[in-house]
Amino acid sequence: MEQINRIELRGLVGSVKLQEVGEKKVARFTVATAMAYNDRNGAAVIETQWHNVNAWEGKRIECLGKLKKGDKVWLFGRIRYNKFTGADGQEHNSTEIIANRLTIIDDDDVFPCEM
Repeated sequence: MEQINRIELRGLVGSVKLQEVGEKKVARFTVATAMAYNDRNGAAVIETQWHNVNAWEGKRIECLGKLKKGDKVWLFGRIRYNKFTGADGQEHNSTEIIANRLTIIDDDDVFPCEM
């Protein structure tokens, strides 16, 4: 049986934190995705989800220095679940997307961050 852990997101970038680790860059950023639907009463509802994303500069991601709040992005990656104990002694869970392909989308053009 083949096992798959794959996700594709298209959305808007929220906060961006760029760091250098050795000679590579890593971006930790958020992406908002929205889904619109009508509820039982016919009222329009827009449901927004925020996703935490980590992207390491590499052969498929080379534009991390250009990434900024408000950019439209299209990314592919995998989901990773983390469990940790906070300073308060409580166990916490977090979910993040580890991107392996990233594209910044302009209204007229698509700029792939991969070569």
